[in-house]
Amino acid sequence: MDYTLDANGEALLAQYKKLLPQLEWLLQTAYDRLESIIRQQGIYVTAIEGRVKKEESLKGKLELKGSKYSCLEDITDLVGLRVITFYNDDVDKVAALVNRIFEIDWSHSVDKRKLHELNSFGYNSLHYVCRLPRQLVKDTEIANLRFELQMRTALQHAWSTIEHDIGYKFDIKIPREHLRQFNRLAGMLELVDDEFSRLRNVVAGYRRKVQGFVKSGQFDEVPLSVKTYRSYLELRPLDRLNQRIAAVNQAELFTASLLPFFDLLQSFGFKTLGDVQRFIADNSDDAYKLAIIQLAATDLDILSESIGMQNLCFVYVLKQGRGVEGVKFVYDMLNPRQASNAYLAEMLVKHAVALPFAQRYKDD
Repeated sequence: MDYTLDANGEALLAQYKKLLPQLEWLLQTAYDRLESIIRQQGIYVTAIEGRVKKEESLKGKLELKGSKYSCLEDITDLVGLRVITFYNDDVDKVAALVNRIFEIDWSHSVDKRKLHELNSFGYNSLHYVCRLPRQLVKDTEIANLRFELQMRTALQHAWSTIEHDIGYKFDIKIPREHLRQFNRLAGMLELVDDEFSRLRNVVAGYRRKVQGFVKSGQFDEVPLSVKTYRSYLELRPLDRLNQRIAAVNQAELFTASLLPFFDLLQSFGFKTLGDVQRFIADNSDDAYKLAIIQLAATDLDILSESIGMQNLCFVYVLKQGRGVEGVKFVYDMLNPRQASNAYLAEMLVKHAVALPFAQRYKDD
């Protein structure tokens, strides 16, 4: 496309071409600082985007508004960055970080989210005009160059893209009824955006409440889930049982994850951490006695920390009357598709019949 530029526009365009390498450096430096601090703070964003303004785009801008720019420093969008978050709250968190790593030109920065009319549902972003800190810029030609940084949520970004595609793609006036539909849809998205942020806060509050229940021992108030089970294990509820079992052979315990037992505990019908706590309390003595029978005739001096939980499960299914099939089920859940599981189950029940809770299997 051909553009008609005045002498000032041509001079600015020539300066832009000369400074392109420095503009690319400015973009990369700003991007790296932004990406680094967001990652360090653990804020999950859907995208960080950046670009140097294309020559054709700059020509169009200079043709329309070239007279308002006396020098290249007056054009703030030669370099542009955008951060897209999932939640409204995170837009404000990113903005706080940006204020720490860049110099903000507050006179040209604006929170467009606050500019809506009462009867409008327009969707916009938080928009900062920034500079790199002076100590980072050695090239005096770009020391005063500013760049633009937009911060918006994923829904805001989607709406902005859709609105631009539908509303501004064609050079025609949009009928009033269609504009009204735009506003209605934008309002719905704005409500959804707010609700996602609210729901995240509610869930975070519930998580803290559950963690408080775990720490205080109110286990019946805590639903059994992978996260709550993991928190429960941090209390090391099986240490006493494992140490008793290890003492049989003065064995050393090596660390092992108890997360593989989660599915097994769920299969037992446990719904809360209180169910798990009672399962341990009600069966620990028999699990210890079963371990004595298993270890008495051996010289094993290294044991896995999973031995206590495993024996608790064996005792539980035997007390339920599930016999060899129940023990094999435990083995199958922990070691799927092992051909030896059936044999191991038969041997364990054969040894367990010496204990009172397993007497019913003596003649099987």
